Amino acid sequence: MDEIMEQVMFDESGLVPAIIQDIDTGKVLTLAYMNEAALQKTIETKETWLFSRSRQELWNKGETSGNKQMVKRVKYDCDGDAILVQVQPLGPACHTGSESCFYKQLYEEDNGADFAMLNQLVNTIKSRRNNPVDGSYTTYLFNEGIDKVLKKVGEETGEVIIGAKNADNAELIWEISDLIYHTLIVMEIRNVTLSDIRKELYQRHMQKEGIRGE
Repeated sequence: MDEIMEQVMFDESGLVPAIIQDIDTGKVLTLAYMNEAALQKTIETKETWLFSRSRQELWNKGETSGNKQMVKRVKYDCDGDAILVQVQPLGPACHTGSESCFYKQLYEEDNGADFAMLNQLVNTIKSRRNNPVDGSYTTYLFNEGIDKVLKKVGEETGEVIIGAKNADNAELIWEISDLIYHTLIVMEIRNVTLSDIRKELYQRHMQKEGIRGE
């Protein structure tokens, strides 16, 4: 543990900024501070421990609210003066009840939806499975079962090929979106998550680069 701590540059107050990030979505949940004891307890307990500058004491995220964070990976930056803690949150990160402390916006380029939309789509699909809605196409697919959904995946795969061959990007984008949607339905039925896909792609990348994976 001492060797690990030597990699981190704590400031004159004995603190280092810690960025807490959802490992599945990539969303930044909060920015807080750790001292050596907090970092050590975070690694040992696999839960987020922080140092409160106002109270001058350690605190375990979610100890009273139940919104704990299961620590999956801890990184430090190139200078060793900042920590990245990647977690699976068991509830909102912010005391306001917001998923992330960063919910107030100053500026956003008008470039359409980002990959957060993919996570929102997954949540909607999961909701339709657990809480069926009359007239919902997603609910209809769940009622029909996996064979119907797999048939749609096959059909949409063919449509993607046709769109690509036609060199019509608008058509291709539309068909790829349909394919992704129906693939997400299959994933939900078979209990495969975006995190599972991310981990698989990460492992492939590590193997290609000759780096030992997680």
